[in-house]
Amino acid sequence: MPHVTAAVLAGGTGSRMGGAVPKQLLPLAGRPVLEHAVAAFQDAPQVDEVIVVMAPDHLHEAERIAAPFPKVTAVLPGGSTRTDSSVAALRAVDARPGSDLLLLHDAARPLVARSTVAAAVAALEHAGAVGVAVPSSDTVVRVAPGAGGAEAVAEVPPRAELRRMQTPQGFRLEVLRRAYAAALADPALVATDDCGVVLRYLPGEPVHIVAGTEANIKVTHPGDVEVAEALLRREAGRGAGEEGR
Repeated sequence: MPHVTAAVLAGGTGSRMGGAVPKQLLPLAGRPVLEHAVAAFQDAPQVDEVIVVMAPDHLHEAERIAAPFPKVTAVLPGGSTRTDSSVAALRAVDARPGSDLLLLHDAARPLVARSTVAAAVAALEHAGAVGVAVPSSDTVVRVAPGAGGAEAVAEVPPRAELRRMQTPQGFRLEVLRRAYAAALADPALVATDDCGVVLRYLPGEPVHIVAGTEANIKVTHPGDVEVAEALLRREAGRGAGEEGR
């Protein structure tokens, strides 16, 4: 079986939250958001190793949070962009063979389900790149400048063909290495999504999709922590109900 490394990417500062503390360090049900994310991969039997990529100014906090988790082998500084943090994770597993697997996960998604991790790893038995996604319940439109500079609807793609991407995103190392080798040679590189890097720079490499869950929300805006806490309470209630049966 290939070795599976999960990289929890916490390199951002969470500017959209509007606070002094990065979103991955905000308290969620008594524990930092980052701790919930790391715990999800610690508890996943498919994952052999966890690395944390953290904003450089908060490495000590990340090291303290990660210390109780035996699978965590490194806490590394990230960069100013998502690409920088993904590349840092990729370089951390540089010694591993290309057949091994790397899962890249947003630390700001603290409620990733164990079944989602299992599905992503299972899909990599037959795929080189895998994304986690859920159907879009909203109509999504493409806009273009209209009269007077206002936005106008330019296209309404069929909703049945649209998905909202989540993480983790999983890769065979040899695939992700080739994709980023090409991407980093492109001076026009702008990427916020690792599956998108593979899609753009390895156009012959299919990116497979496995189903995510609506609970796998990203803590991005004020109020998201309260939503996440409500979801945690719901899951705890379900667990208590099952134990009582």
